[in-house]
Amino acid sequence: MPTQIPRPESLAALVTLDKASAVPLYFQVAQQLEAAIAGGVLPPGTQLDSEIELADQLAVSRPTMRKAMEFLVDKGLIVRRRGVGTRVVQSQVRRPLELSSLYDDLKSTGQEPATTVLSNTVEPASAAVAEALRLAEGTPVIAITRLRKARDQPLAKMRNYLPALLLEVRTEALERQGLYELIRAAGIRLHAATQTVGARNATAAEARLLGESRGAAVLTMERVAYDDSGAPVEYGTHIYAAARYSFQMNLLMG
Repeated sequence: MPTQIPRPESLAALVTLDKASAVPLYFQVAQQLEAAIAGGVLPPGTQLDSEIELADQLAVSRPTMRKAMEFLVDKGLIVRRRGVGTRVVQSQVRRPLELSSLYDDLKSTGQEPATTVLSNTVEPASAAVAEALRLAEGTPVIAITRLRKARDQPLAKMRNYLPALLLEVRTEALERQGLYELIRAAGIRLHAATQTVGARNATAAEARLLGESRGAAVLTMERVAYDDSGAPVEYGTHIYAAARYSFQMNLLMG
C-alpha cells in the first residue's frame, strides 16, 4: 500500500511561499516538494492529493500547482496515471550535467574531442521542438548539427535546439568548445535534465557519417536540459556509434 501523504496542515508546513519574491510561485512549490522527496519526508509510493486539493492546501492557484507538478513529473520525481492518481517515485539516476556532455566526457578521459559543425541556423520551432522547449510552435530557435570525433574516429551526430533569444552561438566557438560549456559561460546555470536513451539501426546517411556499415547499431539519446529557474534551455537528439561508445551509470541501492 502506498504511504499516505501528510494531512493538509502537515503538507502546508513543508512549503513556505514568499509571494513578494521574484521566484515564481510554482518553482517555490516545486523546489520545496523536491526537497521533501529527496529528504524522505515524502518517500517513494506516497499518494498525493489532486492538484485542486493541493492548491487549496498551499493557497495557490490551480495553474500554479499544475505547473509545479509538471516540473516534478519532468524531473522523474512523481508519476501521474489515470485511475491511480499521482505518486512519488524513486528518483531517476542522473549524471551531473557538468559531466554529462560528450565533449566533457572525452576531455575527462584524455581523448581530445574534435567537432565539425554541419549546420548552425535559426529556424521556426517544429511542434516537437516547441513542446520540448515550452515555446509556441514557429518560435525562432537555434538549430545546431555537429559531428563529434575522438582519435579521428566519428562517435556521434548531435542535433541541438535552443531558444533563439537565449544566447548567441558562433560556429567557431562550437568547433573549439562544448555546447554546455558555452551555455555556462553565458551565465546560464544548468540545474537538471530529463533524458531518454534507446537504440536502433542507422540509416544509410547516418552510417556514412559515422563510418559504419548500413544498418549498424546506434545508441540514441534525447534530452531536455533546464536552468535553475526550471525553464528548458536546450533540447538535444543525438545518435552514437554503438561500437565505439556506451553510457555508464552509477547505481546506488537505497
